[in-house]
Amino acid sequence: MSFRIEIPAFKYGERIPKKYTCDGENLCPEINWFESPEDTDSFTLIVEDPDAPYKTFTHWIIYNIPRNISKLEESKPLNIRTLDNKAIQANNDFGRSGYGGPCPPKGMDHHYFFRLYALNKYLPEKAYTEVDGKSFHSLIPKNIIVDEAEYMGIYRR
Repeated sequence: MSFRIEIPAFKYGERIPKKYTCDGENLCPEINWFESPEDTDSFTLIVEDPDAPYKTFTHWIIYNIPRNISKLEESKPLNIRTLDNKAIQANNDFGRSGYGGPCPPKGMDHHYFFRLYALNKYLPEKAYTEVDGKSFHSLIPKNIIVDEAEYMGIYRR
């Protein structure tokens, strides 16, 4: 097997349950990952909606997740920068740190990509807390990405 991510609440490519969206409880779903590369020092998770009207909309950025972590529990959004496990949350496109669930305009399916990066270094602690419209992907130096895994769910209002 290879590095992979799973979300028990829904299967890859299926509908995201309402409780993980702005129409429900806006909970962050449980996220698990497996077969992490040996030379991983930290993980970065980015959740995005490329179907948003004007640009890819970022719902969550959490980085410097320690290498000994392989699961994020289902939880209410924690709108704080540094978590107990020392991971750091950057601002999302809702203008706050933490998870922001799917909340698309009415009418069409939106695809939500959960991308997990295994990195061979930690990112500078404060460098990414304010992304200011830049793609977070473009801020990660390519030479420190060991591997990446992706999971996708769909939501429509």
